Amino acid sequence: MNLDFLDEDCLSHILSFTSPRDATCVSLVSPVLRSSADSDKVWDKFLPHDYQDILSRLISPLEYSSKKDLFLRLCNPHFVDGGRKIFSIEKATGKKRYMLSARELSITWADHPLYWCWKPLSQSRLILSQSRFSEVVELRTICWLEIKAKINTKMLSPRTQYGAYLIMKLADRAYGLDTLPSEVSLEVGNFKSQGVAYLRRKVKHKQALKGVCILNRIDRIAAPRADEIQGSIPCREREDGWIEIKLGSFYNDGSDDKDVKMCLKEVTGEHLKGGLIVEGLELRPKPS
Repeated sequence: MNLDFLDEDCLSHILSFTSPRDATCVSLVSPVLRSSADSDKVWDKFLPHDYQDILSRLISPLEYSSKKDLFLRLCNPHFVDGGRKIFSIEKATGKKRYMLSARELSITWADHPLYWCWKPLSQSRLILSQSRFSEVVELRTICWLEIKAKINTKMLSPRTQYGAYLIMKLADRAYGLDTLPSEVSLEVGNFKSQGVAYLRRKVKHKQALKGVCILNRIDRIAAPRADEIQGSIPCREREDGWIEIKLGSFYNDGSDDKDVKMCLKEVTGEHLKGGLIVEGLELRPKPS
């Protein structure tokens, strides 16, 4: 087909039903397609429907020359809501992703200095040199460990499968975190998933000790120690130096206004535990 006979608006309309990845590839085919694929009509469809509201929540104004330029800029992480959250979109799909800081989480007794210690940038450069936020929180000592988070489905992309991950580290002095398993759960509407996580250290040959956790579904096996769990899944060590614990996943159909409730807790044991460093919680689209 000779593309010169197709109206540019018609081409733009067709491309708006594809994806950011497809439109980018099509723009490389010919100058005719490049003009249509780069148009505001196409990239306006790829931007989140509430992008104007998102722009108003940025702590630093964002300048852009076109809707495609805005899309590409939003692919980079940006602080929103006073710096307590980080927002970005995925380059291939335009799906939203959020990271909630430790201050956005509901941590039992987090404001009691006997149990938890908030470490601002000026006081803890060793930890925060790899942190995205200006502060993290470290567990000093406690018997009741409970970390909760909540986000509304309206803030996320509709018709999208999401995973929720607690971002943490284990301090050198960490203790008592693997004596009993911590419960992990995610709830949205009538849907609820549950599992268990052991927070413990693992020696990798001659490498230094690194904090890892082992996840396993509650209904598969009940064991007193993580190393006795058959088929357990180790938490992923991230490239940024942190460790993520999967709290659960869910499908956001976009039809209702619901709260996604996420939790990690160990409240059954009476033993003390400490040394858990929490940066925040990430919600990101799962690959289709």
